[in-house]
Amino acid sequence: MTGIAAAADADAGMRKGLRLALPQIVIVLLVVAVVLAAGVSLTAGASNASALAVAAHWLGLAAPDAISARDLLIVESIRLPRVVMGLLVGAALAVSGAVMQGIFRNPLADPGLAGVSAGAGLGAAAMIVLGGSLALPMAGVVGYAALPAAAFLGGLTTTVILYVLSTRLGRTSIATMLLAGIALGALSGAATGLLVYMADDKQLRDLTFWSMGSLGGATWPRIVTLSVVLAASFAVLPFLARGLNALALGEAAAWHMGISVERLKRSAIVIVAAMTGVSVAVSGGIGFVGIVVPHVLRLAIGPDHRFLLPASALLGGALLVLADAVARTVAAPAELPIGIVTALAGAPFFLWLLLRRRSILDM
Repeated sequence: MTGIAAAADADAGMRKGLRLALPQIVIVLLVVAVVLAAGVSLTAGASNASALAVAAHWLGLAAPDAISARDLLIVESIRLPRVVMGLLVGAALAVSGAVMQGIFRNPLADPGLAGVSAGAGLGAAAMIVLGGSLALPMAGVVGYAALPAAAFLGGLTTTVILYVLSTRLGRTSIATMLLAGIALGALSGAATGLLVYMADDKQLRDLTFWSMGSLGGATWPRIVTLSVVLAASFAVLPFLARGLNALALGEAAAWHMGISVERLKRSAIVIVAAMTGVSVAVSGGIGFVGIVVPHVLRLAIGPDHRFLLPASALLGGALLVLADAVARTVAAPAELPIGIVTALAGAPFFLWLLLRRRSILDM
């Protein structure tokens, strides 16, 4: 019996060790997935420009005339910026969803469903249409600084209103949050529609760019702006992970564990607004990444935000880069808006999530 008990203990210890190591294993696999997704996206497109030939050119392994100037231009100036922007935007949207789900303690929370993306889009639309009349005629300032700032302020304002409406006596109502998010999204959509009505032809083209979501406007100056905001946001996330883990036990339990709940919520609100706002400003409205990615990873590695947040960033970036590759190839030489691809993939999953939660509650 002693031998059987020892074997059982060893087996239980092995399973526990594997369970503890699973998040690290998944993160390593996701790093590999990001590299593979980037390689696929660099290769895919209407042109048959070879990313491998360009990589050999960069490494000095190919003859100077082994690659044409056209192929080099396509990969370096068009595909590579799209890949980098896709990785950054996908990471920002997925992490924003994970943070919101942690704050509201509900897997249905998402910057898009809660109206934050619509508010950020309204801010961007207001800057595009009204920027000239607001004494900001310089295209460089509007394009690379004021537009992300306006989208950030729009997302922040929407998030703060959402938090105030859904919180009463220190308790957040999930139902109120979802309903208020729908209402705020509708209001932001109506205001955006009014701005579309007021816009001229050039402004309409800019508005179309972000309304359906696209990485076609990826440029290195925009990537720099995006990188600065996301770097500052990601630097704060490790300090929020412990608080989000404690908050999963309830606000009272988190407070007894020494977590400043209100400070945690305020910090999370600012970070979500910053990441969502700057993402909307550079790529438009891309839905379902923030709700699908964190939930899939919770099923795979558990709810520990120390691992969930970096894993969400990796999986979100990889998925958005692959979605962009699909958008560029499925109707080549035309290009589908990337928001259509993510919606086609994410909407069925969201419906499954709703049905699954309803079946659990009915049991």
